[in-house]
Amino acid sequence: MSFWLARERRGQQGDHIQRFDPRFWTVNFPRPMMASVVTTAPDALRVDCSFYHAGELAGLIWDSEDRLDHPLLAYATQRDYAHAVLRFRWRSGGVLALDVPHGPTLTIEGRDAAGEARAWYVRLWNYAQGSPTDALIELPFSALQSGYGLPGEPIHPGDIDRMFISLVPQGYVEGSAERLPERVDGWAEMSAIACEGEHAALEIGDILIPAHGEQMATAYDDSFNQTPARLLRNIEGLGYRGRIVHYVGMSHYFRLEPLGNSHYISLAGGVLNGPCEAWHRAYAAAARDHGFDLIWSLSYELFDAHCWNDWKQRAPDGSPALTGWVPPSTLLSPAHAGAMGYLQQVARAFVAIARDAGMAVLFQIGEPWWWTVPETGAPCLYDASARAMLGGDPVAIPTLRAPLDAAQRALLDAAGQVLAASTRALADAVRDAAQGSAEILLLTFTPTVLDPATPEAWRANMPVGWRAPAFDRLQLEDYDWLTAGAEAARTQAYAFVDRHLGYPASATDYLAGFVLAPEDDETFWPRIDAALDEARQRGVTQRFVWALPQIVRDGYTRLPPGDDPMTPFDDVAYPLALGRDAAASPEFSTGVAVTASGYEHRNALWSDARMRYDVGPGIRSEEELGTLLAFFRARYGPARGFRLRDPFDFSSHGMTDAPEASDQLLGTGDGTTSRFRLVKAYGDQQRIITRPDAGTVRVAVSGNPVSAWQLAAGGWIVFHAAPPPGATVTAGFLFDVPVRFAEDRLDITGLSFAAGEAPSVPLVEIREAA
Repeated sequence: MSFWLARERRGQQGDHIQRFDPRFWTVNFPRPMMASVVTTAPDALRVDCSFYHAGELAGLIWDSEDRLDHPLLAYATQRDYAHAVLRFRWRSGGVLALDVPHGPTLTIEGRDAAGEARAWYVRLWNYAQGSPTDALIELPFSALQSGYGLPGEPIHPGDIDRMFISLVPQGYVEGSAERLPERVDGWAEMSAIACEGEHAALEIGDILIPAHGEQMATAYDDSFNQTPARLLRNIEGLGYRGRIVHYVGMSHYFRLEPLGNSHYISLAGGVLNGPCEAWHRAYAAAARDHGFDLIWSLSYELFDAHCWNDWKQRAPDGSPALTGWVPPSTLLSPAHAGAMGYLQQVARAFVAIARDAGMAVLFQIGEPWWWTVPETGAPCLYDASARAMLGGDPVAIPTLRAPLDAAQRALLDAAGQVLAASTRALADAVRDAAQGSAEILLLTFTPTVLDPATPEAWRANMPVGWRAPAFDRLQLEDYDWLTAGAEAARTQAYAFVDRHLGYPASATDYLAGFVLAPEDDETFWPRIDAALDEARQRGVTQRFVWALPQIVRDGYTRLPPGDDPMTPFDDVAYPLALGRDAAASPEFSTGVAVTASGYEHRNALWSDARMRYDVGPGIRSEEELGTLLAFFRARYGPARGFRLRDPFDFSSHGMTDAPEASDQLLGTGDGTTSRFRLVKAYGDQQRIITRPDAGTVRVAVSGNPVSAWQLAAGGWIVFHAAPPPGATVTAGFLFDVPVRFAEDRLDITGLSFAAGEAPSVPLVEIREAA
């Protein structure tokens, strides 16, 4: 299926929104406080905050430039607010009121009339009518003045980047890091939001791509700052339907309690913090209203700074399991009753949100595993709870990267039993909370669990206790291998999982993605898109793209299947033999600009020649002429492509000699890459071969012929195991040229043919994506 990395709208459907539409406000704040924003009506929003320190401040933000929506759905940038007026009703509680110092203030960031960067501070109370906690506010931007009292310094409204309304707790002390005596929960509402005057309406993308069969993945840690309505607008507009895998995260859902100079996970007052619960209730309701089902995803991962020390998995040296994120997260021990009991309570809380929204209970246990220390390969099986559960003094495993003895393998098997028991208990808690039917899914990440560098890790991290039908569905993701091009590792992993766990394709989901760094988008998204097609071909019916933030950042646009079922290429050969009378013409496209002085500037527009042929001179009888006419009709003229054996150049060995495995260099192994494209070199210029003669292909690695490979569509050699680093990969082959008829008609007259004149039958090479 085709896709597009859309950078901007180019004539796609658009609409207009009112400036300051509540769906497009965001929040920001310092840790450990929490805040969220949701829409409560078409013209209203609500912010919820939990404050832990006296100096914490949340900002309710409006950006002049839309950096969070997909380019085909974003609103237009407009930095000029002159002669615009914003009106709304303000209500609040638990935060400082409008009439006191440090009360809600509109900070405006932009440039003054001279173009110098500036910030202005507009006290909302100066423009309010009503009480300090319930007032009507009118902000005429061309008349706004900065300062605590009026008159103040006029702002410059013509070049504004963003603005935000500050929210601080009762007991606020500017710049203070002191802990509040107890957590402060506050809220604020803006309703009856209206904008009038110049630029009161903003142009916005309004595409609605038809359903393409793929589904979406989101995560609270990535989207806590946005409104649920904004996320669902992107998901639906981009053609995703059905289910949404929603990872509740590892850093933003919990409540905290103080201990010493830090804060730790708490159950005081409930398991979810107020802003998180408000956000997820709004997300569930909006998803339901848009016809989506939510798969609630909970992992064994927690933000390390707030995790109780005895909950953490630990390596043999006692160090905690820490991921590579900055700041790091940690992994909860499946053996610790308190940690596992906590996860069960979190699961129950999200199940309650689903039930209150009238949604089916779909729950994913996300990537549960025993962590392996990346630097050493040591498994983190040695926290106090795990030691006790694994016999009190379990055998040491310094690294999983070295051969293991029987006792060490037995320890990994036992750890797998502990992991399986913990996931079973979590699943039982979900079913109990659902008070009815619940679908339980388990997600595993094969590049870690089945890493060839740690060949026995699967014993602990893909236990036999997960075998079908332990869960309703098994979900797989392999994005490290996918984006690295490690096709052999992916294929071997699928085969192992099928043998070991036994879930049929109809009960297996696939998560494709993701692109962490934007500079990798042109390389990784084609592989992700192709993996979705591959999963469909394997019979996987539930496919998800991970994740929404990367999709909107890079403009990834999955397009629906075309309406025309016609196959553009028929994998058949031109039916007539070509003699030396046939014409073959390689052509390039070169732009040549001649200057006034006679010098030339030349620009090669193509990196490879395109072939043109005239095969008419090879037709020597009326029988052959009949064969040609029938073949032309069957191809619908130029509509369908076909194979042509170039009589002058069809071999990797010279032009027409018998191929040998050492003919053409395809690449050099790196230990990961298992796909190499067939090419033929003409000096420094390379020709991509997409239509090799399969029975003639010969492959060698470092000069040694090999057979552990497959020929994939498009002229790709796919090894069963990736060639080692530094190994040269070569191949020999015969090949055809993909061509089509160049014209919609054939001009042949009986008189000229009888007189011995050869007809003209032009063909043109087809550029194929390999």
